[in-house]
Formats: sequence, C-alpha cells, structure tokens
Amino acid sequence: MVNTPPLAERMRPTKLSEVIGQQHILGEGMALRIAFESGQPHSCILWGPPGVGKTTIARLMANAFDAQFITISATLGGVKDIREAVEQALIWQGQDKRTIVFVDEVHRFNKAQQDAFLPHVESGLLTFIGATTENPSFEVNSALLSRAAVYVLQPLSAANLENIIALASVFVDSVAIDKIAIDKLVAYADGDARRLLNTLENLYIAAEKEKISTITDAWLTQVLGERMRRYDKGGEQFYDTISALHKSVRGSDPDASLYWFVRMLDGGADPRYMARRLVRMASEDIGLADPRALSMALDAANTYERLGSPEGELALAQCVIYLAVAPKSNAVYKAFNAVKAHIKKDGTRPVPMHLRNAPTKLMKELDYGKGYRYAHDEADGFAAGEQYMPDGMKDALFYEPVERGLEIKIADKLRTLKKLNAKN
Repeated sequence: MVNTPPLAERMRPTKLSEVIGQQHILGEGMALRIAFESGQPHSCILWGPPGVGKTTIARLMANAFDAQFITISATLGGVKDIREAVEQALIWQGQDKRTIVFVDEVHRFNKAQQDAFLPHVESGLLTFIGATTENPSFEVNSALLSRAAVYVLQPLSAANLENIIALASVFVDSVAIDKIAIDKLVAYADGDARRLLNTLENLYIAAEKEKISTITDAWLTQVLGERMRRYDKGGEQFYDTISALHKSVRGSDPDASLYWFVRMLDGGADPRYMARRLVRMASEDIGLADPRALSMALDAANTYERLGSPEGELALAQCVIYLAVAPKSNAVYKAFNAVKAHIKKDGTRPVPMHLRNAPTKLMKELDYGKGYRYAHDEADGFAAGEQYMPDGMKDALFYEPVERGLEIKIADKLRTLKKLNAKN
C-alpha cells in the first residue's frame, strides 16, 4: 500500500449519487441539487465541520459543469496564489473553458485576500467556492458573502458512517470488523468521514501486519487507546456547546447540564473558563431566587484554583448540578438591562436635593441634604413615602421579583413597603 492513495481519496465520490449524507441540500428538489442540475455554476460557501464532504462537493461541481478546478489552501496560500489563479482563469477563458476556484478554510484569509476575488467573481471570470468550518457571518467579509450562496453541511449520522465502513470493506476484504467495534469506531469518528477512513485504514494496516482477520472491540480499544472526541476549542462547536450547557442549567435539567459540562472538559475546554461561566449563570438565571448560588459558583472557582485538575473539576460539577436544581429568576438580569437602557435613552437627571451629601457649610446653606429622613430612625427602619428616584421618575419600576425561591419573600416585602408608601 506504499504507493497507493489514502483510503479516503480512493473512496472519494466521483458523481453526485455516490455522496453519502447531506441530503437536506443534495436530495431530490433540494437547493444544491437544483444548482447542479441547472448547468450553471454559481459562487457559494460550504459551511460545516471537518470531514463532511465540502471538498468533494466542490470537485463534483467542477465535473458537473465541465470546469477547470483550482484549489487554494487559505492556511498556506495568499494573494500570489489568487493572482496566479486569475491568470490561469484568463487563459482558460480564452479557450472557452470555465474555472472554479476552491478556497479551503476560507475563514483564514484576511479581508484584503477575500476582497481580491470580488472583481473576478462579478465579471464572471471565475466561480468562487469557499469551504469553512467557521460561521461565515463572522469570518467572511460581507462583500464576498453577499455574492455567494451559503450551504450548511451537517456532521454525518451514525447510519452514514456505517455505510461508509461497509463500502470500505470492498478495498480491504481480508479483514472483517465485528458489530461492537463498528459502533465504537462510528462514535470515535464523531460525524467526520475523513477521520473515520483514516482511522479505518490504520486499523486495516495494523490488522494485516498482526495477521488479525477480525477487528474486535477489545483489539480496537487497545489500538486506539483512550477515546478522544473531536472538539474545536475556539470555533463554532465550542460556542454551541457552552450554549447548550447554559440553556440546560436555565432549564433546570441537572443531567443534561452535567453532560454538556463534561463534554466541554472532555474536549479540552479550560476549567477556569467554565468556572467564569458558572458565576455568570448564577447571576443571570438564578439571582436572588437563591443568592447562595453565586457563593457556590465562587467557592467552586476558588476550589478549582486550589486543587487544579482533575480533583478541582468535581467542585465545578457540584456547582453545575446545584445551579441546575436551584430556583430560577432573571429578575436582576432584566432589571439591570432595563436601567441601562433607560439611562442611555433618558440622559442625566439631577440628584434630588434631600439625597445630596452636605460635607461643607456652603452646601448646607444651599439646602444640600435638607429634609432627608434617616431610615434607621423611622418605624421598622423604613421611611415610608420617601423619594429616592430623581424628580419625574417617582413611579419607575425596574426590578420585578418572580414568585420562586427567596424572591417570593422579597416580592412580599416589596408589596408591604409599597402599601406603606401609598399611605404617606
């Protein structure tokens, strides 16, 4: 197998009907399928995780439209490569041939490099196809994005990956794989066909070398070692997973919360980042319904700093479960944002005279602090009817406690104080 192309390359589809997965865009009547059948290429961006067929689809488009195909890697290429592609496209245009320029990992090109394609896309000299694992809304400049259709590719399903394993067996018929090993291999691939095929090829080579006729679960585990999940610590998947954790905590599901928390740790997320997010959740989604949640989050963060990994991660896990089962309130969060929005719109109102400090004789003569009622000298420590808001904002209401947790008592207290204010 020394001079043989990699298994993934040998199995790359040569026609649209051979593509496994992505039927939401390639199936009958779907957007990209219609584009193929139109006979007219158009610029597009293929957005999806690694190993789901972005490069394959780009090549198939070139075949379908009988176009010349130029590949540029954004990690290695630059303006020079773009210039050379344009020059080649001009030559082919003179020969009445179409050109498709495929830019892998286009999100790694800077704005100037991306802009270099614009005039040639607009003139029709070339068709641009970009592939990216990152959200193009953030990583591709708006000018290029407006000239390209965006197709979202999904991770391959377990059934898709099992199908690929079955097809791969044609290339190596001397080695079989048992069902449990297939299941583990599919899970290990995590939706990535390239990862699956590269791993499968290595297993085949090792099996033939050791004269093993069947790849079993035990042997597979021995070869692969500890199962590691693919995880992009800085990309779209990272933010999707932290979003799932936050929403699971907010939704009071301790099992889902713990699952997403461990998924992030398993994928290499910094536990200190996780601790900061837990502190945020305690304030944003629990607040005064259970003030202990914030203390719990801070204590968990401090415990992790003292113990480190892996011991300190248990304290963070304990906090995750506590936050999930705690009563929920976003009243503080809503009140804070409401006041920020009001102040931004309303401007600066003067502090009422009776609330102003009067440290000097002149200030006292100007009535600073005059008429202020010291709450501790009043019945029950409450100056009923006193005004603390600026003039014109007496009836403003920002904080509205919910009827959950400690905020039930807070709401009762505020109703009582409101009645006392109304009597004065």
